Amino acid sequence: MADSPSDSNSNTPSLTTANELKAEGNDHFRQSRWTEALASYRTALSHLPPQQREPTPSTIPRDVPAEELDKDKNDSVPEPTTDDHPPVEEPAPNLIVDVDEHAKARAILNANIGACHTKMGDHKLAVEACTQALLDDPSYVKARQRRATSNMQIGSWSSLSSAQEDFTKLLGLLPSPSPQRTEAERTLASLKPRVEAAQKQETAEMVDKLKGLGNSILGRFGLSTDNFKFDPNGQGGYSVNFQPSK
Repeated sequence: MADSPSDSNSNTPSLTTANELKAEGNDHFRQSRWTEALASYRTALSHLPPQQREPTPSTIPRDVPAEELDKDKNDSVPEPTTDDHPPVEEPAPNLIVDVDEHAKARAILNANIGACHTKMGDHKLAVEACTQALLDDPSYVKARQRRATSNMQIGSWSSLSSAQEDFTKLLGLLPSPSPQRTEAERTLASLKPRVEAAQKQETAEMVDKLKGLGNSILGRFGLSTDNFKFDPNGQGGYSVNFQPSK
């Protein structure tokens, strides 16, 4: 169950409305109503001011127990067992609002939006939402874990590399020893061969496409890419040698 924010600034109209809609979204999420939960979270987000250009520094201490890492985010979406956002509403000019509270609220909502997209199988949108959450709070462990998991599901070279980076950063956020850190270490180790395999596959596909393009041009002159041999030059590059057709 979502806890009521204790900060006095949470009584400002924008935060109060956003928190009410977030609680509504959490109820939908618990009932596996992903579409309804997504709508509630997005509407809640529209009641908050837009992100600043620079991310808000995180206030989460680095040496707290693993189970306490998300304590300030205990009203984020509950995990059940088993994209554009609407225009933002500017705060009233006469209200003094704590920007850090808005950043915290945005981070939670965007992470919850990411959780909805994950449940709906749209991992690209999940990555985008969690990235927005991390812009407001780079130390938000749950958002970084969700983004890494979705990138692993996407499975491309760039996505797997991003997941690798996220799990590496998680090792700097999670205390040792902890089950979360152990799992992150295990996943990071398993990612290395997947990244290498994806790199080789996509590189081979790119070379094939380039060869196809080259053959379409060289064919006009009775040549093909097979007439050119690429040999490593020992300096990180290649030398090209022409071989006449036999």
